Amino acid sequence: FDAIAGAGQPRLGEFTPQELSIMAWAFACSDWKKPEFFVALADASARWLDTMNDDELSQLHLVSLHFRLAWPELRFPLSHCLRKFQSAYQSEEFKPSRFQRDVAAALDR
Repeated sequence: FDAIAGAGQPRLGEFTPQELSIMAWAFACSDWKKPEFFVALADASARWLDTMNDDELSQLHLVSLHFRLAWPELRFPLSHCLRKFQSAYQSEEFKPSRFQRDVAAALDR
C-alpha cells in the first residue's frame, strides 16, 4: 500500500469519482494508518460530490467511519457531507457477492 499511496497521491486530481471512492475504501479496509492520505483523497473527492452515484457515496460513508474511528481527535475533511454519505449507504440494496454466499454456506455446515 505504501507504493500505491506514493504513486497515487500526487495524481489524485486525475482520478475519476469511482477510482477515488474505490481507492479510499480499499485503504480504509486495509486499516491504513496515515490520515494525511485520507485527507488528500477527501480533498480530491470534494470536487466530484455532486456527480457521485450512491455506490461511490456509500464507499465514502464507510471511509468516514474508518477515519473517525482511527483518528477521533481529527475532523473528517468531508464532515459536512456525512448525512449525504449515510443516506446513500442506507439507500443501497444489499446484494451479497458469490464469495459472501459461499462463505455463509460453509459456515452453516
